Amino acid sequence: MKSPEYPAAWFRRVAALALAILAAPLLWAPGTPDRRVCVARIQGTIGPATATYVARAIGEAAGQKAQCLVIQLDTPGGLLDSTKEIIQSFLRSPVPTVVYVSPQGAWAGSAGCFITMAADVAAMAPSTSIGAAHPVGIGGGEKQDEVMKQKLENFAASYLEAIAGKRHRNMEWARASVRESAAIPADKALELNVVDLLADDMPDLLRRLDGRQVGAWRLETAGATVVEIPLSMREQAFQTIAHPQVMLILMLVVVYGIIGELTSPGAILPGVAGVIALLLLLYLASVLPMNITGLALIAVALVLFTIDAFAPTHGVLTGGGVIAFFLGLFMLFDRSEPFLRLSLMWLVPATVVTALFFIFVAGAGIRAQRLPARAGAQTMLGRTVAAVEPIDASRGKVFLEGEYWDAVSAVPIAAGQVVEIVALNGLTLTVKPVGTSEEERP
Repeated sequence: MKSPEYPAAWFRRVAALALAILAAPLLWAPGTPDRRVCVARIQGTIGPATATYVARAIGEAAGQKAQCLVIQLDTPGGLLDSTKEIIQSFLRSPVPTVVYVSPQGAWAGSAGCFITMAADVAAMAPSTSIGAAHPVGIGGGEKQDEVMKQKLENFAASYLEAIAGKRHRNMEWARASVRESAAIPADKALELNVVDLLADDMPDLLRRLDGRQVGAWRLETAGATVVEIPLSMREQAFQTIAHPQVMLILMLVVVYGIIGELTSPGAILPGVAGVIALLLLLYLASVLPMNITGLALIAVALVLFTIDAFAPTHGVLTGGGVIAFFLGLFMLFDRSEPFLRLSLMWLVPATVVTALFFIFVAGAGIRAQRLPARAGAQTMLGRTVAAVEPIDASRGKVFLEGEYWDAVSAVPIAAGQVVEIVALNGLTLTVKPVGTSEEERP
């Protein structure tokens, strides 16, 4: 008689059920490591920190074997050199790159236009805009040499045209964006083949990207896990300070710190703060286009403030310094670029505070350094003390520096009255009542 097979069948059923339970989380997960989408966010001016961030984001996306790297972009523009670095990173990227101009109200202006058109896929959210890619050279609002200006414009136009051609986008509009500063909204950009698609938000973008062919890569982004790649602390710090307002504050710290250290030697803290601010200022000078004329006017203003502290000009040079300082700040950046403008809310307080600093702080320090050196008994001259007992032309006493001193005065002084020390003869002080005129001195 054969033994029953129920135990073996029961064991197989239990094993199958256990396997199904263990595999269920993998089958039901909304996204798996093979279906990741990395997202990097760029907001603000394009500079060296932005280029470093993009290169790092591409490397991390490749390391995670992401379906693509989405760069959410909102920028008024930035440096052409940093823009070129970002575009070169796109062209050698091992993963597809998607630039998404968002959120609503965002702008891919100037350098942002180059970056958007260089991506494998260019997308925009509704109510966003792109364009105005005319280059701004270093020197900002200065009147540039016409030949150099034309060369820069020709280079930028041909560069953006080549990028548009490589990505099969509207080359004619790309050229107009540089030469005519053309700018268009999102729906018009889609119509003119400037961008590839419109998406309301990130989930909508992933749905529209799903199944899209990018070279030999077929994107599978529907339901993919979104992995944020944030700015590092270093990148965030340099990105934060790359603004004209921050540059203005650093410039004032440099001026106040260094001048404060020179007028009050040994203070240390003002000098250290000034040097650190100066190094950051030099970095920003390589990031933001500046006007040499504006810098020259600021330097002239500082010279006028300093001279007025030495020469009795009754404030004439200080007045000229205030005007030169204000005009220098006003002209420091190219005001035709919105992201470079310094409003009067910054210019006026900065000018007033700087003028007051030189009049009351730096001026007092300079005048104090010009006073003749005094040592020993001379340090007592001008001190005020109270009379310990009545003082007359022959006798009296005051208490000073922990000791009783003999004192005489041409004017009778009552005990407890405050006197000023005007001379020292041996161990006897000559004093006068506080408020006595020069004619009443002995």
